[in-house]
Amino acid sequence: MVAAVEAAKAHPDPDALANLALVRHLHPVPDPRPPTKEAALGERAPSIAELERWATILRIECVRMLAVAKSGHLDSSLSAADIVSALYNRVLRHDPERPDWPERDRFVLCKGHAAPIQYAALAHHGYFPLEDLMGLRKIGEHLQGHPDMTRTPGVEVSTGSLGQGLSMCLGIALALRLDGLEDTAHVFGLLSDGDCQEGQTWEAVTAAAHYKVSNLTAIVDYNHLQTDGTTEEVMDLGDLRAKFESFGWDAVEIDGHDMEALVRTLEAASEAPGKPTLVLARTVKAKGVSFAENIPHWHHHVPNDEELERALAELAAYEELLRREGGGVRA
Repeated sequence: MVAAVEAAKAHPDPDALANLALVRHLHPVPDPRPPTKEAALGERAPSIAELERWATILRIECVRMLAVAKSGHLDSSLSAADIVSALYNRVLRHDPERPDWPERDRFVLCKGHAAPIQYAALAHHGYFPLEDLMGLRKIGEHLQGHPDMTRTPGVEVSTGSLGQGLSMCLGIALALRLDGLEDTAHVFGLLSDGDCQEGQTWEAVTAAAHYKVSNLTAIVDYNHLQTDGTTEEVMDLGDLRAKFESFGWDAVEIDGHDMEALVRTLEAASEAPGKPTLVLARTVKAKGVSFAENIPHWHHHVPNDEELERALAELAAYEELLRREGGGVRA
């Protein structure tokens, strides 16, 4: 575990070393290298199997990070892993060597509490060293509990207050229009069920349709769970797809863990002229860790030693299966 060893060197204090000892002996997968740059691949895009394996590696990183940090939101990160893998490894036009490239696509993690999954993707693409992941939520490190655009390379917007993210996405999309980049750069925002319970989200939904912002795609990580129970119990969202459509959006509902459907839908997101797009992605909280899936308690729970080993063992077994089936991560 290269990341854990390097993090221990950077944080020699006893508490940090004790935390790292919990995961240092676990070897779910070799620390993989970032994917080969698109230019070196020529015309070949990463395969569905490769994207699925990357999603599993990102999940493994999230489990590792929270085991060291002793706090955070594991289930919300794991539910979004397939979406984030599809975006960063295939759909988004981005360049870690030029994070301020004007023509890049923008990704906004509206559900900012799921920051670990974005951090894992950014690190594996070279925005910052992999060993930085072990500094999650540590004083003096740059990986905050919620994304901070002033501290973490690759983060477009500081998020965390549910309901504000889509308004930020809309503002970015309108700014791109002013800069003459509306047809070049796309904005993707990843929302939670909780975001859709906030009034400001629906102001943004209304405004995006009114201004015919076609370079905006909202992806809802639609798992029907939040801290206090199901969304149906806390605040029923009803027919969410129909609501967005009634506001003038182009909307599609898919399985948020079906990589082929994710890629197909996200790559076609800008095809509806004059309309923003909603991708309602049905997901499972804590996807990939069977004993934590769809259990509200895990929204704030961090794995203990036994749960940590079980989670990493499950993910490692699935990662190995994907590798054997042709999901080899390019080196």
